[in-house]
Amino acid sequence: MTQSTQTLPTHDEIRELTRSGLAGCGLDLDAIAAGTSATGVHLRSPITGQELGWATADTAETAQDKIGRAQAAFQEWRAVPAPVRGRVVQRWGQLLEEHKTDLAALVTVEAGKTPSEAAGEVQEMIDICELAVGQSRQLFGKTLPSERPDHRLMETWHPLGVVGIISAFNFPVAPYAWNTALAIVCGDPVVWKPSELALLSALGADALLTRAFEECGQSTDVNHVLVGGREVGEVLLDDPRVDLVSATGSVRMGREVGPRVAARFGRTLLELGGNNAAIVAPSADEDLALRGVVFAAAGTAGQRCTTLRRLFVHSSIADGFVERVVAAYRTLTIGDPSGDGVLVGPLIGRGAYDAMQSALEAAVAQGGEVLCGGGRVLEAEAPDAYYVEPAVVRMPGQTEIVHEETFAPILYVVDYDDFDEAIRLNNAVPQGLSSAVFTSDLNEAERFLAGSDTGIANVNIGTSGAEIGGAFGGNKETGGGRESGTDSWQAYMRQATNTVNFSGELPLAQGVEFL
Repeated sequence: MTQSTQTLPTHDEIRELTRSGLAGCGLDLDAIAAGTSATGVHLRSPITGQELGWATADTAETAQDKIGRAQAAFQEWRAVPAPVRGRVVQRWGQLLEEHKTDLAALVTVEAGKTPSEAAGEVQEMIDICELAVGQSRQLFGKTLPSERPDHRLMETWHPLGVVGIISAFNFPVAPYAWNTALAIVCGDPVVWKPSELALLSALGADALLTRAFEECGQSTDVNHVLVGGREVGEVLLDDPRVDLVSATGSVRMGREVGPRVAARFGRTLLELGGNNAAIVAPSADEDLALRGVVFAAAGTAGQRCTTLRRLFVHSSIADGFVERVVAAYRTLTIGDPSGDGVLVGPLIGRGAYDAMQSALEAAVAQGGEVLCGGGRVLEAEAPDAYYVEPAVVRMPGQTEIVHEETFAPILYVVDYDDFDEAIRLNNAVPQGLSSAVFTSDLNEAERFLAGSDTGIANVNIGTSGAEIGGAFGGNKETGGGRESGTDSWQAYMRQATNTVNFSGELPLAQGVEFL
């Protein structure tokens, strides 16, 4: 039996926490939540499942107007020197630091994250601001040797245009900052359609950025938020004035977004599903591996794109290690994410719970054994909230259900005998975001890094918990985009190759003669 908390906050306590967080960001809950169900977006906390009101949604017309204002702002913003653009991002980072607790409270209320995880998400925003400020002085091109005498050949980078951002509920603010901080220093306006399941967090983050623009004496039309559901996001996909659409979400969503934007020759940056795996080799430090596996698999109630969903353990240690994982799962405290010692908060809603139950039923039908978890808790106290026990399922192999990503805390465990077999199992799914190996064998570590086909591959650390300094993204059905770190800024700019002739002659390349 998994330990669980027995007391959840009252609806009034949730409302007061929300009100306080918004006020810290300069916003008023009553003003935001004054819309109606007929034309608004439902504001709800998964902690209690009760509503906080309705926010007035954008229409197709108001969304198009915001895109138009962003495009008009681009003409001036692109001419602002990049280091000056960086000052806006620098001020945004300072405001995020000052109001970290306020914004983190909103993330907890809407995404159900523990305060530690919520604060960590806001810290990611602060970190990317620091990276982007430095990048504002390093939007460098290359000078190349020309084959023609007295010619200079170079590559330069220029602002791209309006960047549309679509984000998901599980990280309601960090991916926005990953894209926005870099887009702004690159000279691009931003139009953001946040998840309607985490709108208040988005409005808080946007309010702080708007304040940074104002304090730096720059136009606030460089940044806009669209409030609404799918129909509002579709405006970003179809409007030719949006040069890049950066979308975070499911593979299903990506299959719609990619072709739709490509049909008008727009660019996309897609961060989609992750069916992430870890390998535990016989030489692994099992204590370290246990901590890495449990956090990656059960943290955030399994609702991270980098959540560990598949675990391959060498058959010589599998029984003992799996017993330790199950024992650790039985100590996890479930409940109010703000409660002392709580490690697992709620699922986002009924749909996530139903998907988890369907996946567990399929796993059993395909020969799996549920070793622990899967049940709903705190239902009597909060019938509209969905708290579940994280599940561990021993599978006879990587069956059909194991190939699917279920956005819930289910960990499928499969034995392996040969290390190359484990790498093949790691790669044998359509998703390709994150993977890990736990081993003390240098040969195995290097073979894994060379052989894993994921965009993120780790040694002796779990699949979740990426740093801003490294590019974040995956391969295959995960989408292929990269956000934050290294050269990701180039996605927000257009590249040009320039040749300057100062010879007084007109030699042609490749020795071609014309006149």
